[in-house]
Parts: sequence; structure tokens; C-alpha cells
Amino acid sequence: MKKFNFRKVLDGLTASSPGSGSSSSSNSGGVGSGSLHPGGTAGALREEIQESLTSDYFQICKTVRHGFPYQPTALAFDPVQKILAIGTRTGAIRILGRPGVDCHCQHESGAAVLQLQFLINEGALVSASSDDTLHLWNLRQKRPAILHSLKFNRERITYCHLPFQSKWLYVGTERGNTHIVNIESFILSGYVIMWNKAIELSTKTHPGPVVHLSDSPRDEGKLLIGYENGTVVFWDLKSKRAELRVYYDEAIHSIDWHHEGKQFMCSHSDGSLTLWNLKSPSRPFQTTVPHGKSQREGRKSEPCKPILKVEYKTCRNSEPFIIFSGGLSYDKACRRPSLTIMHGKAITVLEMDHPIVEFLTLCDTPYPNEFQEPYAVAVLLEKDLILVDLTQTNFPIFENPYPMDIHESPVTCTAYFADCPPDLILVLYSIGVKHKKQGYSNKEWPVNGGAWNLGAQTYPEIIITGHADGSIKFWDASAMTLQMLYKLKTSKVFEKQKVGDGKQTCEIVEEDPFAVQMIYWCPESRIFCVSGVSAYVIIYKFSRHEITTEIVSLEVRLQCDVEDIITPEPETSPPFPDLSSQLPSSRSLSGSTNTVSSEGVMKDSIPCLSVKARPVRMPPGYQADLVIQLVWVDGEPPQQITSLAISSAYGIVAFGNCTGLVVVDFIQKTVLLSMGTIDLYRSSDLYQRQPRSPRKNKQFIADNFCMRGLSNFYPDLTKRIRTSYQSLTELNDSPVPLELERCKSPTSDHVNGHCTSPTSQSCSSGKRLSSADVSKVNRWGPGRPPFRKAQSAACMEISLPVTTEEARENSYNRSRSSSISSIDKDSKEAVTALYFMESFARKNDSTVSPCLFVGTSLGMVLLISLNLPPSDEQRFTEPVMVLPSGAFLSLKGAVLTFSCMDRTGSLMQPPYEVWRDPNYTDENEKTWKRKLVMNYSTSSQETGDHQYTIICSEKQAKVFSLPSQTCLYVHNITETSFILQAEVVVMCSSACLACFCANGHIMIMSLPSLRPMLDVNYLPLTDMRIARTFCFTNEGQALYLVSPTEIQRLTYSQEMCDNIQDMLGDLFTPIETPEAQNRGFLKGLFGGSGQTFDREELFGEATAGKASRSLAQHIPGPGSIEGMKGAAGGVMGELTRARIALDERGQRLGELEEKTAGMMTSAEAFSKHAHELMLKYKDKKWYQF
Repeated sequence: MKKFNFRKVLDGLTASSPGSGSSSSSNSGGVGSGSLHPGGTAGALREEIQESLTSDYFQICKTVRHGFPYQPTALAFDPVQKILAIGTRTGAIRILGRPGVDCHCQHESGAAVLQLQFLINEGALVSASSDDTLHLWNLRQKRPAILHSLKFNRERITYCHLPFQSKWLYVGTERGNTHIVNIESFILSGYVIMWNKAIELSTKTHPGPVVHLSDSPRDEGKLLIGYENGTVVFWDLKSKRAELRVYYDEAIHSIDWHHEGKQFMCSHSDGSLTLWNLKSPSRPFQTTVPHGKSQREGRKSEPCKPILKVEYKTCRNSEPFIIFSGGLSYDKACRRPSLTIMHGKAITVLEMDHPIVEFLTLCDTPYPNEFQEPYAVAVLLEKDLILVDLTQTNFPIFENPYPMDIHESPVTCTAYFADCPPDLILVLYSIGVKHKKQGYSNKEWPVNGGAWNLGAQTYPEIIITGHADGSIKFWDASAMTLQMLYKLKTSKVFEKQKVGDGKQTCEIVEEDPFAVQMIYWCPESRIFCVSGVSAYVIIYKFSRHEITTEIVSLEVRLQCDVEDIITPEPETSPPFPDLSSQLPSSRSLSGSTNTVSSEGVMKDSIPCLSVKARPVRMPPGYQADLVIQLVWVDGEPPQQITSLAISSAYGIVAFGNCTGLVVVDFIQKTVLLSMGTIDLYRSSDLYQRQPRSPRKNKQFIADNFCMRGLSNFYPDLTKRIRTSYQSLTELNDSPVPLELERCKSPTSDHVNGHCTSPTSQSCSSGKRLSSADVSKVNRWGPGRPPFRKAQSAACMEISLPVTTEEARENSYNRSRSSSISSIDKDSKEAVTALYFMESFARKNDSTVSPCLFVGTSLGMVLLISLNLPPSDEQRFTEPVMVLPSGAFLSLKGAVLTFSCMDRTGSLMQPPYEVWRDPNYTDENEKTWKRKLVMNYSTSSQETGDHQYTIICSEKQAKVFSLPSQTCLYVHNITETSFILQAEVVVMCSSACLACFCANGHIMIMSLPSLRPMLDVNYLPLTDMRIARTFCFTNEGQALYLVSPTEIQRLTYSQEMCDNIQDMLGDLFTPIETPEAQNRGFLKGLFGGSGQTFDREELFGEATAGKASRSLAQHIPGPGSIEGMKGAAGGVMGELTRARIALDERGQRLGELEEKTAGMMTSAEAFSKHAHELMLKYKDKKWYQF
């Protein structure tokens, strides 16, 4: 345990060089402050804080992946182990069993998975990928590994078939040939079925690729080969010739056998099904077009869409099931993708929400020559996985236990909470279970293979996802699982958008106007706050009781335009000009044609959405307490919100955007502060902005693109980033109005322009509206809509090359001049981070008080003092004063996060109010008092005490001592890139700073010394989905949206990496293979038998010879013995080699023991024969020989 002495601050150590990226002590304080002076503050800094964290505590590894596999392509099922495998276009494989058994594998090549084949009840899986490679996966370990790979060099793989309990894999190719692979050695057999030998010699055309391979259920020595052009060959493997051939005019898509092996069914491209009998192969035994219109006079039915796959499954006590996908009539173009189930004379069409990729019928037996007895159908859709119950006549679907609906609406933001209050999961589940869908099958989910236990990780975890349709989902993420607890729909607060007569929809309403941008949740107080793409903030309170009430709303006018402000000298300028002179007038803005409607009426003081004016029924759960909306100003839409914070203890919510900051008292429902970012500096503005004349042609500067993480992008990337990100953080290119509004709390006095009373007359910038005051006019107008479609964060892809080019110095330059270019560059200063805490608002304060930390896109940190009434009774009636303290701190790049530590180095949590049901009424309880938890010791208010504030920006992290505002440590995290996400988290009861950089690095730093603990190049930023959804939490956990449909969880804890095997489920469990049914004497005598067929003798090297080396290349996998021997050096490599050597030594010892036993047996036999010989000639004389 290393000790760090803050006395080093006095040694005059300077910050590290920009290229070093190391932490150092600095005696520079906030901007404008001098060196550290000796005295009381220096004495306080001489204390020692013991940092218990070392680099040995940290390691990065992926844990589990949740959600639906992105872009699925293949499906397989093991009927004995009862596990399901899904292959994807990106080369991923997801293996699913019972809840908790969920494994993700990835092909290193990233090639699409064409087909999957289980080695039934063997704990292995064969995958065929689009790069013409076969892979054998070992499933007998919790993280499957590739044992062997076989790369085809001259032919392309189209179809694979592995018979039950066989070690020979049939592989069909695009050229029409069929190869055979030994599964154990993954070596190609010399036995090949060439296409020109399979078809008749008189055939002049190529039959096309192999689309089907299967052995006969009746005789394993016969192989059925289906070609694309409609040719089917029944091949005798022993005699190496075609026993029969079938020809049909239409292309074949799939084939399936009847279990007796006498008939097979084909699906064709014209929507027809043909049934063939082996005894009469000249023409089909039966031809049907299930969805075709019947024609008179025996004419052929009208063609339909292709039937892509058919399965023919028999039942012992009922008619067989014929299940197929596609085949609908062409005249029904609007019909959705469907799955058709034919059972006897009944035909049932199941319409799907998404296109069908693949389906499989789940049967009781793995033997193809027995009655199949199907009980379910697994249907893999493009964006969902469903299982249909075949045992009930109405074919209901099973309730899916996996979180396959994360992408039900595109995910736009995420939040992750580890070690949250344990009762929350039960409470949220009890509320959410009442709103679950009904009509599911009453049977259990049939994919129930594998084994899973809770493991050592027992603390509760909750993940929250925000979506494009305004919905918010709470997930239980405990013990490496994911289960939805509760769903909240924020759109129910607003009126539905109506389309005006004669106007295009896109000009009036937004496609996703309720898209969630940011969420803020306090688990202890259960206060939930959300901001949306339409510039609104909703505050929710949790209640177990249903209520019907009106929704209270506030409309806030927030505006600031530096470019048009003509200011006199700073000492003569009033800090807050008269609002009456700045209210919108009837003047028009030149060059702003898109802000005026066709009727000539400019939009002003109206919100983007309309809150419901009638009483609304709110079910138990989260209920809207207050809606705050930013309004249009002089024809300009409000800018989207970039930062959000709420304090249940203070009863205050704060949010900011590119224009300024808004502070609202949600207890008294009043606006406390509505101010442009520039005016927060007041007369202590360190930038000393100089006055200048307004411009005639106002134009938004591209460099001012206000978005967290993008202020330091290179100029050539700005345009691409803007295009990719504008759906969630789009800034209007139109001019910003001149007016600078201030909040006037109703019937209040103003102290330096700040609200001090909640009971005076309301002003236009923040007014409390009743439901009847909601405007009924159209919110958008005929011009350009204020926001474009709020796409999923998963859909926003950009190209971010990693370059060594130095970042723009001007992006974080703190020097100011009177030049116009300097003002243009920094005229838009967004509020990027907010943080409520009990702290020292002013320099050299002696006691802590409620404070609001405000971080901006220019790296400035402002402290705002909150003056709250002293008692609970007064809190509901007396005013709250919000006063900028004049304290400033500075960093490079936009500020991302704040946190505070006490004098002992313990992380301080923001104060909160203990939850109490707001709708609970108790007759015995006359008065209700708020119970606050302040989370700081009583000694923290003593004179001379101090605390440490950690601030992280896009470029660097700093630790300040308050109230002296002295910078103790600074760490330049990156110079060539920027930080996307930063969070102060708790790890092993100690605090550390976790950062995710745009160049893919994950960095951990100890606190307060900012010593680097971990720096791993984990994941480069390839699209904005990762930037929007990556988040850290306590206990070494993190997550991000790895694809539009999947959440990837990871850990940076060494302890969890060591114990990850105990937390994962087992894919393979020892199960006895069911015995085959007794076929009976007559069936065994006349029905043919495949028991005498020896594949080893036929396909082995002794008979078939060796295949050409140029045809395929064998590649040992990392999970094979060859791969282990070729593993890289190191401890794990040495252990692996030692284990292999031990196994080989054991084998040699076993062989030696066998040889020794053999020698002993031979010696005993020799001794016996010698003794017999001695007895024979014992009594004979020499002359008798």
C-alpha cells in the first residue's frame, strides 16, 4: 500500500508535458489564481491519504452479451442437449439454453455464418462460413473454442449435412460436387461425388449448386442430393453410382424426408410442394400449391412466391405436419412474411412482424427413422426469435425468457447501476409484471439445456435503456443475466401529433419526436428524470398507487446570442437588462426564411410538443410530476439538451444546452434560473469578451458544434460527424435571437436578476401553465422541421480514423482577445456537465453549502450557490435563491464529469431524500417531514476543513482542493484524441476515475493522485452508437451497445476476470442418448437396414485414398492440441504445455504398463510351457531321446 503525501504540492512541481500523458502535481489553481500560499490550507494538504488500489486490481475482459443476435443467418438445435445456436452475418454465434445459459462466440475472420450443425449430444458444433471454411467448436467448456478449421480453396460451400451419430460430414459446393470430411481429424476424405457422375450423361446443362444433402432414414448407405435446377439424385455410396434421378421444371429450395424413407417432399420457386415416391421417380406422387388459386379444367395453379423451406414431420397418433415459409400469392403484396402449418386438412398461416430467416421443427427424437412427434417450431426472424407451440390447436407462442426485445424501438441512451438498493428490483418487477402481454403458451420454454448457478456475484444491478419512441426500459442485470422489470412510456405525457390538412407529414410532425436523449436516476430517492429530443425534461416520482391528475408543465424561454449583443463598458452595463425591451416583437429576421410560416406568423414562445391538458390516469409505477419545455424564440427552435442533473434533497433540477442553463424548483414548480452561459460569468468573466457590432448575415460556425466529445475534432471530420450525429444533437444553422431572458419567479423580487420568491407574478421566461393554457396552434409550421428523425444511436455510423495529427490548439485555448475571430470561435458555449453537492461555493469558505457545479464545452467550471430555506415547512413556501458564486476552474476540452472526496479520501455521494410514496395517505400521520441523507460527516463543516473535487474533461483530469481552489493533481489523458465517457466509480471500496477514449483506450486512474492504473486499447470508435451508449458503473462493470440489437457487458476488475468462469453457464451437460425404438422383425427384414453400412471402411484413407492438398487446407484451432502447442509463450502457455506434456507422459506410462503386463503374461506362459516340458522328460533316460 503506497502512501501519497500532498506536501509535494509545495515543491513547485509543474504539469507534465503534453506528450507525456502522466499525472503530476501542480501549484496552479483555478484560472487567475496564483501559487499555493503557506498557511491553513497548506497545512490541511499535508495530510496523507492511503490509496489501496494498484494496477493488480484491474484487467479488461468481456463478460456476457445480451439481446438479439444482429443480422442472423443460420439456426441449429440439439434435440438431446436442448440448446439452440444462431449464426450471424458478422461471424458471431450465440448459443442459448435455459435462462442464464447464453454464450457468444466469434469467428476471427468475421465472415458470415452460412450454416450450423450440432454434433448431437457430443458437445460440439460445426459452422460453415462465407469464406468457405468449416470450423469445429468445442462446447464442453464455458467459453467455446475452435478445435479445427478446414479452408476450401477451389470450391465454395453451399450446404452441409451431418448424420446422427456419424463422424463424417457431407459438404456440398457451388460446382455441384459433394465432399466428405472426417469430423475427428477434420481431414478431407478422398471419396468425392462429382456432379458429372451424379447426373445422366445425356444432360447437357450443369445442375447448379448443391442445395440439399441428407442420408436416407431407411438406409444410411444412400445419399439424397438436391441441385438448384430441380434435379434430385439418390446416390448409392457403396456402389458409387446414382440409384435413381428425379427431374422437375422448377428450382428446388429445400427437401425433407418422410421418416420411413420411402417418400420425400420438395419445395420449389413457384410456390409448389412436390411429394416423390422412390418407387415411381418419373413424376411427383403429389403436387400442391398451398396458397395458389385453384384453376378450372385441370389447369396449373397460378404461381406464387417461392417456398424457401419445407419440413415434413410425422406423428404417431395424428396426421403429419407440413410446415413451410413463403409461398404466398403474388396478388397479396401487402401480406407480411408468414409461416404456414398444414396439419391434416387444416391450414394455419402465422404472419410475422419481420422477414423469416430460418426455422426448425423441434422433435422428441434425434433418430430420423422414427416418428418425429414435433412439439414446437423455432422461427428465426430478422429481428426476433419466436417458438410456436404445436401441441395446441391455436398454435400459441412461448414466452421468450431471453431479452430479445431490447431493440423493439432503437436504443438512444443507456445507464448502468451496480450495487443499487436491493428492494428496487422486486418493486419494479411487481409493478411491471402487471403490464405483461397475455396469450402465451402455458408450457415452459422448450430450449432448456445447459446448467447455470448464481455464482459469487450477488449484488443487484439495473440497466436502463432509452428508446426512440420515448419508452424507457428497466432491466434486472444481476448475476450476468438480463430480464426486463418495468417499461415507462414518456409519450403518454404529450398529445398525439396531428397532421394538418393539405400539408406533408414530415413538415408538421417529427417521426420520433419523443426520442429519449438523457436519463438521470437516483435509486435511493427513486426520482427519475428524462430529457428528450424535442427539448423537454420530465420529472417522475415513484408511487405504488394509481392516481388521476393533471400534468403540471412549465415553459422556459432560454436564449442568448453573443454575436448580436452590443454591450457598453462592463462597469456601466447592468448585469441583467430590462426584460421588457427584449421581448419578441413583430420585426422580421433577414436571411432566416425558414423560420416564418406561410401565413407570415413567426413561431415564438411555443413548445415543440403539447402536454395533455386533461386529467390523466397514471398507473402504479413512475408518474409524471412536472414537464419542463424549452420554447421557440423568434422563429428559432430550442436547442437540444446537453446536460441534466437532479437533486431530490434540494428539490431542484438543472439542465443546459448550447444556449445556457435552466434551474427549476420541482417542489414549488417554479423556474429559478434561465440564463445564457455567457452571463453566468457575471462581472468576473475571465475571458473579458469585448463588445462589437452585430453582423448582417448571421451564420452558425461549424466549429461551435456543441456536443459532448466533439469540441476537439479535426476540421476535416467536422462535417461527417455533424451529418452522422445530427439526429440526436442537431443544432439549427439559423441565427439565434438577440433577446436575453431571465427567470422571474412568480411575485418575486430580483436580487441581481436572480429569483428569490416563488409567489410573484410570472414572467415570460418561466411560467407555470395550467392545462387550459396549453396552446392549440401547430407547433412546427410549413418550413423545415426543427429536428430531423431521431434515429437510433445504433444507426449513426461515422468514420473516425486514428491519426497522430495534433488536435486543434484553438479548441481548448483559454486566451481571449478582442478580435472578432476569437469571439466567433467561442460564442457558443454549451453546458456539458452538471453536479449537485454539498461543497464550498466560494474561495476560502469555512462551511459547506448546497452547490451546483456547471461544466461547459470550453472547459470552464462554474460554482453556483443554492440558498435553501432552513426548515421543511419553509421549503414548500419560501423562495430558493440561486446565485453564481464567482468561482471558476478551468480544464482543456469540454467538461464531462464531477465528483467529490472528503479529507480522508472517501468518495462523497450527493445528498438525497429517502423515498416515501407521494400518494400514500395515513390518517394517523398528521404531518409529513422530508427525511434527508446528506452523506457527509459532521466534521466536514468544521472551520479549516476541506474536500477534494475531481473534474474530468475531454483532454485531462484535475483534482482541486476546496475551498482554496488549489489544483493538486493534473493528468493529461490524451492529446491526439478525446474522452467520450468518464465516470468516478467505486472499486474494492476505493474510488477511481474510469475513462473511455475515442481511440478505443479504456483508462483507469487512482484518486486523488490520478496515477494510471490501466490503459488498454480495447475498442476503437467506429460509430456514434458506442459513444452514446458506453457507460461505467461501480464494482468494475461497464457496458455499451455493440450492435443495434445487442448490449455488450465488460469488466475492468481483475477479481471478476478470475471468477468469470464460475459466473457463466455450462453449455454441455452429460445426458444419455435416448435409445432407438424397436423396429420389429418385419420392418427389419423388409424395410432395409443401414446398420451394416460402415462409413469408416468406405471413406477412410485405406479405401478412398487421400484428397488433393490443394483442395482444402487444415488449420488447427486455438482449442486443439496443435493450437495449444503453438500458443504464445508466457505463464498460460507454459501451463498449457506442461498439461499437454503431463497428458502425453500419462499416455506413455499407460502404454508402458500395457507392455509390461504383456511381457509378464508371456513370461508366465513360457514358464508354464518350460515346466510341462520338464515334467515330460523328467523320468526318461538319455538314450530314450
